[in-house]
Amino acid sequence: MLGTLNPGEEAQLRQTIEMFEVITQSQPQDYQSLEILKEAYLKLEMHKEVIITAKRIAQAYVQLGQLSSAILEYETILQRQPDDKDALAAMAQIENKANNLTSLPPPEMESPNKSSGQTVMMKKGTGGKGAVPADVDDGRSMMLKIFVEGKMITTGDFDICWPAANLNVVPGKAVEPFVHMLAEKQIVPLDKSLKLLSDRSRLAYIPLERYDLDIDQARSFPKDLCRRWCVLPFDKMSKSVMIATANPFNTQAMVDMEAATKLKIIWYLASPTDLLKVLSKVFR
Repeated sequence: MLGTLNPGEEAQLRQTIEMFEVITQSQPQDYQSLEILKEAYLKLEMHKEVIITAKRIAQAYVQLGQLSSAILEYETILQRQPDDKDALAAMAQIENKANNLTSLPPPEMESPNKSSGQTVMMKKGTGGKGAVPADVDDGRSMMLKIFVEGKMITTGDFDICWPAANLNVVPGKAVEPFVHMLAEKQIVPLDKSLKLLSDRSRLAYIPLERYDLDIDQARSFPKDLCRRWCVLPFDKMSKSVMIATANPFNTQAMVDMEAATKLKIIWYLASPTDLLKVLSKVFR
């Protein structure tokens, strides 16, 4: 594999490793970023690092209670290294834990007419442009809860800064995100808003200003969607595309971007300043 990489591809992979090592050190349960890291190590034929990262992925799954996924990851390790003591011991622990769980009585089932989720209703259109949501969930209610109910800002400040979604207008440039407006009006510093959003959404933060962006990947998505929701597809790894946002609670943006690709999407939090700057360069 390494012999088939040109110098530019190898440099990109090494930059990806550097960036995602930082991300996963601060967010050890971010198994999606760990998968990207493992894929980069695999392409560079760094087999020792592949195994180490695979173990980190399995540990993340265990901590999140996803035991079946952890077992699959450890089985992959044992296919490479059948005598790996760490993987064998971890598998035994997981199997013991799983057996204990199956001995417990089943939890009480919730009534089927109760729902804790939120449904996004769509009106059918043609070719994507005519698909207009009947009730756009652009993250407003969650942002209101975090910033207003959390007593960081007033309702008046929120209303002034919130960018109301208008799907009937084609944006001529990227719409400025809510936290960007808060910072521009000197209501809440940007770093404070981003720290809060990262904690609440549990998305990893990606410093776009240091990342070697895949411009072609960004341009493979509809310009209008990227501008409307101020989101940026910034790289692709294997069967996943990485997209940056400054509003991690924008369900409609997620629905729209998923409809625009067959790849799995991994979301990251980014500075709106960086997003606006890069989007203006990508989509002139």
